[in-house]
Amino acid sequence: MRPKTYTIAALAITIAGVGMAWIVTAPRSLYAPDKANSPSDSGNPGKGKVIFDAGDCASCHASPGQPDRLHLGGGIALTTAFGTFRPPNISPDDQDGIGRWHTNDLANALLAGVSPANTHYYPAFPYPSYARMTYDDVRDLMAYLRTLPRVSGMAPPHEPTILFRVRRFVGFWKLLFLELGPLVPDGSRDEQWNRGRYLTEAVAHCAECHSSRNMLGAIRPETRYAGGTDPEGTGFIPNITPARIGDWSKEDIAKMMQTGDTPNHGRVGSSMAGVVTNTAMLPQDDRSAIAAYIKSLPARLTPLP
Repeated sequence: MRPKTYTIAALAITIAGVGMAWIVTAPRSLYAPDKANSPSDSGNPGKGKVIFDAGDCASCHASPGQPDRLHLGGGIALTTAFGTFRPPNISPDDQDGIGRWHTNDLANALLAGVSPANTHYYPAFPYPSYARMTYDDVRDLMAYLRTLPRVSGMAPPHEPTILFRVRRFVGFWKLLFLELGPLVPDGSRDEQWNRGRYLTEAVAHCAECHSSRNMLGAIRPETRYAGGTDPEGTGFIPNITPARIGDWSKEDIAKMMQTGDTPNHGRVGSSMAGVVTNTAMLPQDDRSAIAAYIKSLPARLTPLP
């Protein structure tokens, strides 16, 4: 084969490879916008408030520097090894928030990590956990968000490190680490345990903080709930498996989520204090369900920082 032929063949292979990569990394929505907000698509804002509180939405999306947790203008800086990310305005403002979104837009964001503009969201937004939610809960959450105050002003843009500025590359990350579809109830467990599992794994996304991560920023399964370095590098998130809190009762865990008090006469701090502000608003049955699931986790040793 002549050198020119080699060059043409190599170029063709390169073009084919780039084309294939472009195809497999494309954002993939789960729901079509033209099917959103049908007459049967109205949600329950009361149920949506439970999802909002369990999902800790206010902790990330409330505008910094003001006391109203429902002032959802976004903008808080989340510093990670992959850059600084700022959660957006999710108030029902038509211009700067999500006032023009349909329910399916929110479903695609939470359940697939895809924006209404058909771009990937960075997984600093914990959609790898939210992806296990049900569509019904997303619909109820949207109904609740629509009852909240409109906030003008957009959050500053993200500042990812240079290697992560091409959002299309997030498509490769999703291929490796994103599992789509709601959690399937375990028939061998009771209703309380299944409710607790759903809230813990999908809505409250507890593993997103209480685990360590690999070099690509995905949770290392062997460290799930065993603690890990704070994403902002300011400390270490504790192990919440029985290896660390095995002497806590379900009642202790549920009380901590309501008051912030631990059974050893301490109090939770750092970002967990904000989480407790939200879990304290949950129905007692839901706190008890989360506690039942946490108590059932397998014991795992705390990874080294």
